[in-house]
Amino acid sequence: MIREIIVVEGKDDISKVKAALDCEVIATGGFAFGKRFLNTLRQMEERRGVIILTDPDYMGNQIRKRLDDALDHPKHAFLPQSKARKKDNIGIENAKIEDIREAILKAKPKKMDFVEEFTRADLIRYDLTGKEGSTERRNRLSDRLGIGHGNAKQFLNRLNHFGITREELEKILEEVYHG
Repeated sequence: MIREIIVVEGKDDISKVKAALDCEVIATGGFAFGKRFLNTLRQMEERRGVIILTDPDYMGNQIRKRLDDALDHPKHAFLPQSKARKKDNIGIENAKIEDIREAILKAKPKKMDFVEEFTRADLIRYDLTGKEGSTERRNRLSDRLGIGHGNAKQFLNRLNHFGITREELEKILEEVYHG
């Protein structure tokens, strides 16, 4: 059983996550959650911890940001849009059970102390920005690292905030492109 409480957006997400893992799940009910919900979540975080798993779309990212700002040290689980899409609908409820399980098991906390391990120069050196195919390379690495997709600036922030080491990144780069 997963110790942490998994936070998702809606009821359909709850069903899908519970089918993937033995865990407790709570839904925000969308973006309109209030102080009472956040207070409950803070108490849950204090007792058991929280993993945020929101839809990989604009609103899901906004909800994730609000939750992250309100909580002390949540973990973050990400699914790429490609694994959460059913026709034109993007959401956790559309993902395969094994993809949800993998995302939650890869959940990472943001580091309390920000350490700038990587810079924009590193992204350029690894061909992760400014070149044809950079977006695809970042997305493939994001999937392997479990840090969610984003533009170059977001990718760089996530590498640093989630404590990804240079060795970890280079190992995955080697596996993805030469393995």
